[in-house]
Amino acid sequence: MLKIRQQTLLIFLVALWIGLFSNNAFFKHLFEIYPFSDNIIFDITVIINSILFMNLVFLLFSSKYTTKPLLILMLLTAAFSNYFMTTYDVVIDHSMIENAVETSMKESLDLFSLNMVLYILFLFVLPSIFIYFTPLQFGSLKMELKRKAQSFILSLLVIVITIVSQGDYYATFFREHKQIRYYATPTFQIYSVKKFIKEKYFHKSVEFQHVAMDAKIDEPIPERELIVMVVGETARADRFSLNGYAKQTNPLLEQEDIINFPQVSSCGTATAKSVPCMFSLTQKKDYDSTAVRNTDNVLDILKRSGVNVLWRDNNSDSKGVALRVDYEDFQSSDTNPICDIECRDEGMLSGLQEYINTHPKGDIMIVLHQMGNHGPAYYKRYPKRFEKFTPVCTTNQLEECSKEEIDNAYDNAILYTDYFLKKVIDLLKRNNDFETAMVYMSDHGESLGEHGIYLHGMPDLLAPIEQTHVPSVLWFGDKVKGELKVDELKANSKNSYSQDNLSHTLLGLFEVQSEYYKKELDILEPFRKEED
Repeated sequence: MLKIRQQTLLIFLVALWIGLFSNNAFFKHLFEIYPFSDNIIFDITVIINSILFMNLVFLLFSSKYTTKPLLILMLLTAAFSNYFMTTYDVVIDHSMIENAVETSMKESLDLFSLNMVLYILFLFVLPSIFIYFTPLQFGSLKMELKRKAQSFILSLLVIVITIVSQGDYYATFFREHKQIRYYATPTFQIYSVKKFIKEKYFHKSVEFQHVAMDAKIDEPIPERELIVMVVGETARADRFSLNGYAKQTNPLLEQEDIINFPQVSSCGTATAKSVPCMFSLTQKKDYDSTAVRNTDNVLDILKRSGVNVLWRDNNSDSKGVALRVDYEDFQSSDTNPICDIECRDEGMLSGLQEYINTHPKGDIMIVLHQMGNHGPAYYKRYPKRFEKFTPVCTTNQLEECSKEEIDNAYDNAILYTDYFLKKVIDLLKRNNDFETAMVYMSDHGESLGEHGIYLHGMPDLLAPIEQTHVPSVLWFGDKVKGELKVDELKANSKNSYSQDNLSHTLLGLFEVQSEYYKKELDILEPFRKEED
């Protein structure tokens, strides 16, 4: 075994290992902007500086008792980050970390693969064993500080010299291509974990804010409202045949008198942000996760106004939205009667008629949170009978599949959502003594290999349109239609909307009066008929 006595040498070797073998995504994006054949000197300095910067960080936090645990932790972080960023071209920022922490074990297992095992074995397990069994000799405190200072100053000096010598390149690099830092492993992930922990667990104590305390529904109202809100998962607008997609992915919805909104943008690119944002009265430009988590959302306001609110979830959870309303988990066969390789969205309709029947007073709001098109195992998201488009990708290793196979598996899941939404509409049709409506909106979209990017969760600065352009559909029963200028609404449905419109549209549907209700954000308000 290589004899390593000084911790400074071990630190540098680990930085070198991570820099050369766990930064594939970083190098890929660097070379896309600065092709190696045309920018050899600059690219080499960036590689050297990324290694030396890691060396500086590791030196700052190392000591006799922390060096080995620190280096092993950095290897672990770098290995996992490198795997996901290289395989799916995602970015591991604080939002992605929040998504990972809040996801279910079943969803996490969808990401497991032999390739992941090999990555972790080579990039983490083997070098960690080497670190663990490498003896280190420590001198006096003064001697160790001297060694660390020498290594630190030498690294810093090389960084400064290379940046100065390539000043023009670096000026542009830092000013115009800041997004490349998102791929630097493991330094950006360390920063992201710190940011996530700070926001999640060490934010300033915020008193819960009750808003719209003036909210009320005037009585008497002739008919009760029954609204079903379907929260889609990872569906993108351009895969709906309602929006012009060549494959017929919406054969059932196309037969219904629905209103389709082809230009809707999401608040975020991950469920952890988009779902709370959708149901918040806060607009995307003002969104703050801590504030939203500690403020009433539209479901709280509806419940306080006398509406019976029920949230049924076939996804990981409601991301805090349904904490104060009735909540039912449908990811288990204990509650969901339609399960095969996984529990199906259709199972959330089980017993809903009984729920409606046992609430003879007050309006009813039901939210159904789909599993939808959650990736990368799209082939699991639909029953076998919905496998209309073939061949399909039957692995979570999307890079092993052709674009056609990935698209087909994803589109089959859209086809199943079409079927599910038709079942929701059928349920509402059977309850025509209510004023009925279905609202469907996906939380965010998905990248399916465009520009080499897969899945979702990209930062706003980098997010491609495939992750932010979401489908949205409305269906109204006859009584609600009678209150609207439906033809005018359809004529204007191609206007640009966003998830900012959702909460205020729901308040408008339930005829909630409050100073917090903004008519200008209610999609339906301009098309309501004047009362006689």
